[in-house]
Amino acid sequence: MRRRTSFAGAVAMGVCLALAGCSADDGPELTVSGAFMPQPVGDMAAGFLTVENSGGTADKLTSVTSDIADDITIHESKNQRMRQVTSFDIPADGTLALERGGSHIMFTALKQRPKQGDKVAVELHFEKSDPITVEIPVKETAHRPQKH
Repeated sequence: MRRRTSFAGAVAMGVCLALAGCSADDGPELTVSGAFMPQPVGDMAAGFLTVENSGGTADKLTSVTSDIADDITIHESKNQRMRQVTSFDIPADGTLALERGGSHIMFTALKQRPKQGDKVAVELHFEKSDPITVEIPVKETAHRPQKH
């Protein structure tokens, strides 16, 4: 009887350790930095930011919502051509960079045109992670952030 109890205890401990190895700590851990929107000159605007994933699991940016526009899409630019995409990969222990001349957020049919110094609230939606709300500062139209 004692051997069965010891074996059952060892199995239970192994299951607990296996479950602990698959805990939420291994999921995506996302942070957003470097967000900005150049002041729009028409009824469209672009948004740029960086999503860093310090977690051990990849994720995807799937959509963006905001009160500033009903039509917000995500685009990639390759070979000087822009096209709408359904998601952007955010690799495990990696970065998604939305920047001028590349991938970006596109705001179409703006409800109001933000001015330099304003902040635009957006909510980023992901495949696995909870949404993240970001206050995007509006910069001058020709703004180019400093590379570090």
